[in-house]
Amino acid sequence: MGMGVEIRDRMAKRAAEEIKNGMIVNLGIGIPSLVPNHLPAGTKVMFHAENGITGMGPSPEKGKEDENLCNAGGFPVSVVKGASYCDSTIAFGMIRRGRVDMTILGSLQVSEKGDLANWIVPGKKVPGMGGAMELAQKAKKVIVLMNQTDKFGNSKIVNECTLPLTSARCVDMIITEMAVFQISDQGLTLTELFAPHSIDAVRAKTGCGFVISGNVRVIS
Repeated sequence: MGMGVEIRDRMAKRAAEEIKNGMIVNLGIGIPSLVPNHLPAGTKVMFHAENGITGMGPSPEKGKEDENLCNAGGFPVSVVKGASYCDSTIAFGMIRRGRVDMTILGSLQVSEKGDLANWIVPGKKVPGMGGAMELAQKAKKVIVLMNQTDKFGNSKIVNECTLPLTSARCVDMIITEMAVFQISDQGLTLTELFAPHSIDAVRAKTGCGFVISGNVRVIS
């Protein structure tokens, strides 16, 4: 089941709240690529992509795309003042040296301990792991944007990942169309709800237990 544009934008806007001035932030393909469109005014951030751009801006207006300027998913992007270009080896070098403050990426499954499985469904065509393995290990904060369930209705938040892992115990925050979860050494905590979803509705679509924060924020 596809996700509406409005819902995807709501998730990207919530992820954008995590960005602080001066950060270098890597964006994965899919919903994370919408994050630059939702930055609070005045935020100074350099968005990084594995294909060699540091300094991506919002999506260009229709007709203003540059055929030579795209993100890691091949979609057109703009750049901000001070942006730089490099090859993929340098882009990966930045990740591996721990120069990326935060990565925002999609996933197929996340476990309650923060294990990430986001690169392959066995038996399906393999798009490749990309930079996910390095980013999961080396970025200072890992945020996952994904549907609460897969197209068959199975929860993507699980006790144990059944798909091959990208990296273990690396995810700090999960944002779905229903809720926001924080993951710490204490486990999974529901901290925010997207209206009109209820805690019971989220519980019914989550494949593991979770703690409920004492002060759950509702995002309209």
